[in-house]
Formats: sequence, C-alpha cells, structure tokens
Amino acid sequence: MTARLMTAKDKFYRAYMDFFETAERKRRWNLFEDIPWDKLSASANTEERAIRIETYCAEEMFLPDYTEAGNELLRGVFGLAWFQNAWSYEESRHGLVFREYLIRSGLRTQEQFDKLESDVFSRRWKAPFKTRRQMSCYGALQESATYLAYRAQKDRAEVEHDPTLEAIFFLVSRDEAAHAGFYRSMIEIDMSEDRAGTLSDLALVIANFKMPGDGLIPDYHENLRIGGGGITPRLFLTRAVFPLLKQLGTSRDELKSATAAVVPLRAAS
Repeated sequence: MTARLMTAKDKFYRAYMDFFETAERKRRWNLFEDIPWDKLSASANTEERAIRIETYCAEEMFLPDYTEAGNELLRGVFGLAWFQNAWSYEESRHGLVFREYLIRSGLRTQEQFDKLESDVFSRRWKAPFKTRRQMSCYGALQESATYLAYRAQKDRAEVEHDPTLEAIFFLVSRDEAAHAGFYRSMIEIDMSEDRAGTLSDLALVIANFKMPGDGLIPDYHENLRIGGGGITPRLFLTRAVFPLLKQLGTSRDELKSATAAVVPLRAAS
C-alpha cells in the first residue's frame, strides 16, 4: 500500500500539536499562583508606568475582534483554527494580568479602568490583510515585535527591582515568542507549497506593517513614547524582520524578485 503524502493541512495540524504539547508541558502559567502579587509596592508607581501598562492592556483588549477575524479566516483548517483559539486563550491572560496589575498596584482605579473599557469597546479592530497566508506573515512579525517590547520591559522591571512586573513580562513575552514561532512555521509550510506567492505576501506585509493599536488606540504612539513602551523601527528591522528572512532561507533580493513575478499575475487575473 502506498503511503499517503502529507498535505499542507496535515503539516499545519502537526505544527499545532507540537505547539500545543510544548504549551501544555512547559509553558502554561497561572495568574493567581505564578505572579508574586504580594511583592507589589505602590512606592514605585509613576504615571509613565501606568500609561505604559495601560497601553499594552488596551491593545490586548481587542481580543474579541482578533478572534473573530482569525476564526473567519481559519475555519475549516483544523490545526490553524485550533491554534487561533489556543492563541486567544493565552492572549486573554495577558489582558487580564495587565488589568490586575493596574488595579492591584493602585496605578488605576476601577472607575478609570471602566472608562478605558468603554473607550476600547467603542472601536473595532479589522484584519489589516485579506488572506490567511498574509495574516500568517503579519502574525509572525507582530508577535515578534510584541515579544521584543515585552522582553525589554522584563529587563527594565529587573533593573527597577519590581519582581511582580518582572514575572509578568517574563511570562507574557515567552508566550509571544511561542506565537511568533508558530506563525514562522506556517510561513515555512506555505513556502513549500508556493514559494514565490508566499514571499510576495511577506513583502506586502512588511511594506504595510503596523501594530494593532496603531490608528485605533487614541494617542497610541505618544503614549508609547511617554511610557517608554515601544520599540524603534531599527530594532524591528534588525530583531524581527531580518531574523525572519534568515530563518525562512530568503533575502530582501528574493522578496523583490518574488513580488515582481507575482504582482503582474495578480493584476491579470
């Protein structure tokens, strides 16, 4: 009997099972037990810190929109659809832990957070790209950028002797790194099916990339600047874009060539 060749869907499922097993065995964390809430100190509170954590929290709070858009694109591809919902669960913890830090530390009152909720939920996030493959490219870059920002905050909390915030950013940055890794795996699988088309999509995403809160959260860039929560374009390029290209075994020159080859075909179709 001839063995059945693995399809792209088979590969997506296997990649998800690898992601899921690692998460279950090594990466799951508990908001109530793994964060040293007893070491919170209001003496370290500053408005800059409040703005920084609040901006992160607001970006995480668009989770219902992220999930709705993801499920719409991925429905029917078992491994990817299940990843979307595992991702949603993990991201929900990020929003919760930032919220709890803001309230428990006294950086924000419940009334202030109620206003933040109203502001966030009065707006709706929409997927910045149309296809599942393009959103995989976006996910790889967005999760990498978020990891870099959170990891910098973990290091900052260590210097500032804030063990609670250090633990929070260690755990959430580890999640973001895992998410970025899964999306990179998706791109690799897509490249094995259609290298030129996938690279063209990646080039499109790089050229039009922006974070989810950009243009959606009022004063987004200013808040990141004041709170010291963002990353520079240079850091994004050198620590997110270039490593992704290297892992995929491609280059900027190949991206340009793939775009030149694929765009005329799209225009003619």
